[in-house]
Amino acid sequence: MNDTTPAGSVTSLHRYPVKSMLGEPVDAIVVDARGVAGDRRFALVDSDTGRVATAKHPRLWRTLLQFSAVSAGAGARITFPDGHVLPVDEAADELSELLGRKVRVSAERAEGASVERPDPVDVLAEGVDAEVEYGVLEIAQGTPGGAFVDYAPIHLITTATLDELGVEALRYRPNVVVRTPPGYPPFAENDWCGAEFTIGDVRLRGTLPTPRCSVPTLEHGDLPRAPQAVRPLLERNRVDVPGFGVLPCAGVYAEVLSGGTIRIGDAVG
Repeated sequence: MNDTTPAGSVTSLHRYPVKSMLGEPVDAIVVDARGVAGDRRFALVDSDTGRVATAKHPRLWRTLLQFSAVSAGAGARITFPDGHVLPVDEAADELSELLGRKVRVSAERAEGASVERPDPVDVLAEGVDAEVEYGVLEIAQGTPGGAFVDYAPIHLITTATLDELGVEALRYRPNVVVRTPPGYPPFAENDWCGAEFTIGDVRLRGTLPTPRCSVPTLEHGDLPRAPQAVRPLLERNRVDVPGFGVLPCAGVYAEVLSGGTIRIGDAVG
């Protein structure tokens, strides 16, 4: 065993019922090949472009990070910035008004669903309100089913990486935060790609390092802007991500080989 073998224990678990809104910490998650039950179950779709709304394009959608969502049976409840709450399927009109763009709520990812993603370097240089160039990226390329995940069914990050960056875990929107042993190297998640490992009764295989856009740098609820959430990655952890190019990364995406339940405290290895 080398020092980059997946190792540690689960210190926190997270689910994000509505894409790009703040989510909910949970004690356990149920996982299958499609991902985490209730995670990225809903998204807003821009009525003009047909593209999925994401804070990756901060000029248009960073306000989404001022809303939060929790699961409610087969649906979700959205808490607005002023504190009032609406069921997700009743929220489109108010969301459109506050966001300044007509949106609809979707509960199923369409084939070829895409988002607009500016380069985080351009956003850092020009500012969140600047009209910078963006690419159009198909989401969930590594995930079956209809969830609005960015790429793979589940996303993990280690405390070694978070401690090195000195940034709150929620800025990176992981499903699983792994507390790693003393001396475990930051950014070791890069080397989890191709490795198979178990958490609880779930068997995973790392697929890609997690590329970082400008989302971690944005305000998240009461948390202020944090350019330092991406700048060190641009300098120290640019990774050649197959199919996507050389990108700043933190964390790892994984596919689910065998589903089950992951709980806080479960061993990783």
